[in-house]
Amino acid sequence: MEAMPFESDAPLGSRRAIIRRNPITGIPQLISAAWGLDGRIPGDNSRRFIRGEGKTFAHQRCLIPMSEFQVTNGERKFRVVLEDGNHFFFAGVWQPSSGDKDIAYAVITLQANPDVFFYQERHGAVLLRRQNMAWLDLTQSEGELLVARPPRSFLVEEVGPRGLEDRQRRLAL
Repeated sequence: MEAMPFESDAPLGSRRAIIRRNPITGIPQLISAAWGLDGRIPGDNSRRFIRGEGKTFAHQRCLIPMSEFQVTNGERKFRVVLEDGNHFFFAGVWQPSSGDKDIAYAVITLQANPDVFFYQERHGAVLLRRQNMAWLDLTQSEGELLVARPPRSFLVEEVGPRGLEDRQRRLAL
């Protein structure tokens, strides 16, 4: 499995790798999950993103590994990478399978950092590799982990209009 660019406009149900704690063994595991919580709760619509401000996520946390995320602004598409070139994770939550519904996940978002704000108002909550176990194990609060990266944390590069082939540096998992 490879970490693909995260595209915020990917269709509901798109599959990608997530890392979660196995609910039976407690061991971290890499699985494939569908994007978008399915709204099993009455009155809850399918959701791809969950605003992180003021919320707690005490259960079913997951990590979405990547080496970049992509944003679109009009017809322009941009690649966002960490300034140091490292891969990273979006903080997320997952939902178990039920009946014909597969395991699903959603990305927790926050106000975009200054590097990205010019292109998009919000983005996924970025966790560095050293923070991944703190997120999965609930050893740090959301207030400590779900914060915007400081200025000059990201490099933003235009990759062209939507639909053009991406030049993603692949991250083998």
